[in-house]
Order: sequence, then C-alpha cells, then structure tokens
Amino acid sequence: MRGNPEVIDYLNMLIGGELAARDQYLIHSRMYEDWGLNKIYERIDHEMQEEASHADAIIRRVLFLGAKPNMHREDINVGTDVVSCLKADLALEYHVREKLATGIKLCEEKGDYISRDMLRQQLSDTEEDHTYWLEKQLRLIELIGLQNYIQSQI
Repeated sequence: MRGNPEVIDYLNMLIGGELAARDQYLIHSRMYEDWGLNKIYERIDHEMQEEASHADAIIRRVLFLGAKPNMHREDINVGTDVVSCLKADLALEYHVREKLATGIKLCEEKGDYISRDMLRQQLSDTEEDHTYWLEKQLRLIELIGLQNYIQSQI
C-alpha cells in the first residue's frame, strides 16, 4: 500500500523520538539498578520496553505504507542522579506528547485513520501512564524528601 508522503515523513520522525525514549529509559533504568534502586529500576525498565514497542509499531506501519523506516534517533538527555533522571524523562515525555498530538492531527487531515488510531494509543500511554507516573514521582520527592523517596525505592 502506498501511504501519504507527509504522514510517512512524520511517522519516520516519530520513530526517532521513540528510539530516543527507549535509549534514555534504558540507560536510566540501568543506573537505578546500579544504585540499588530496584523498584524504580523495574518501572523504568518496563517503560523502556514500552517505548521499544511504540517504535516497533511505527516501523511496521511505515513498512506497510511502502516506505523505508528512518532509524536515526533523536538526542537523549542522561541524568546524573534520581531527580535529574526523572526530570529528563518527564521532559522527553512532554516532547513526545506534543509530537504525537501533531501526528494525530496530520493523519486525520490526510485520511490515514489507522495511523491516527495507532498514535492515539501511544498518546494515551504517554499521557496516562508514563507522564503521570513521572509527575507523581517528582511530587513524592517534594512531599517526603529525596532520602525517604530513595529509601522507598530500594
């Protein structure tokens, strides 16, 4: 099937964002594991796997639309401590949320409802799961303090 070139270009750009999110979550999860923070390690490792599945879905869609996926990822921002890692991940999720919303609108305008629905599901994951959880962790740190938060993640 031949897809709309604008949609394909946009999907290819989204692949780069999902790959960046995957890689950023990968390094942060391994940092948490190295620091002995097993609970947050497990959650961020799960997020890394979800980002990989998002990239996989977009790659498959680009192939279905008759194009070649662009595997060049965006830059990542690796934190140096728990708070900077969480903030970097949250900033990335805000960025991805914005890009997904724009992609949904483009797909709707071009009549590619299958791609639109795929991106809507990814937006739901981003807003209702990833972003919400990260915001909650940063709120917890403000409420109970960093040391108590870290202790709760061991």
